Amino acid sequence: MTPVLDDMVSRPGSTVSLLRTVVGLYLRDAGGWMPTRALLELMAALGVPAPQTRTALSRVKQRGVLAAVTREGRPGFALADGAVPMLERGDRRIDQPRSMGPGDDWCVIVFSVPEEERERRHQLRRRLRWVGCGTVSPGAWICPDFLRGEVLGILADLALADRAVLFTTRGLPTAADLPEAIGQWWDLDHLAALHRDFIENCAAVLDAGPDPAPAPGTFADYVRCIDHWRPIPYLDPGLPSGCLPADWPGTESVALFRGIRDSHAGPSAAFVREVLSSGLPRVLSADGPSRP
Repeated sequence: MTPVLDDMVSRPGSTVSLLRTVVGLYLRDAGGWMPTRALLELMAALGVPAPQTRTALSRVKQRGVLAAVTREGRPGFALADGAVPMLERGDRRIDQPRSMGPGDDWCVIVFSVPEEERERRHQLRRRLRWVGCGTVSPGAWICPDFLRGEVLGILADLALADRAVLFTTRGLPTAADLPEAIGQWWDLDHLAALHRDFIENCAAVLDAGPDPAPAPGTFADYVRCIDHWRPIPYLDPGLPSGCLPADWPGTESVALFRGIRDSHAGPSAAFVREVLSSGLPRVLSADGPSRP
């Protein structure tokens, strides 16, 4: 079975990205299936017209996340085979961002893939970058040791386990040299920009607080914030604070995410339950009521 990959391609805020965020947050709690009507209504709450949602559903289906399934005469979408492991991996990443302590272990990945297998080599490097690994050299990468399991999974998916060796070590450059090396192995400017963008776009959501009743506005605020947040804990591996710039925005960003999750997750889930239990659309999209 071809593995379903985490979505590191869709731009946050795009229709496909928002749909995948809705799927990741709510489809499993709904029993792994939702009627098309409900998905159209949830996306309408996010300001997405029904035709755009239908196009996004088709694309997400093509990417192996959803399967079209009719139940009791109602058209809908279920999680496709292989999607659940991807979503569970995302749960660990997105909902529980981790960071290294000063004495924690590192994992060094050394691999050699011949030129005739360059496409798999390209896929390996791309996916290592997607899970937060840093580049020491083209054939040597590094990450916190708590990401070892994800690296092993990538090597297994690409049938490259016999082409790589993983080392667990604390024997990196001396403490004085490590921050400089970190800045070479990871694009810290890009990671900091992701954190600052999340803070800029979502701080007002926490300040305003949720609507006490299950409301489309609270749902929309929450989903859009999670959609902004979703790529960050993949690309940012949680490096030791002593190796990061003094003005590193990651601590504030993580605290903001947790605050929004704690205040908005419950009311948003209640709104989704109302949509699922209702037989009629409650939210208007740009082209009128959403229909199955």
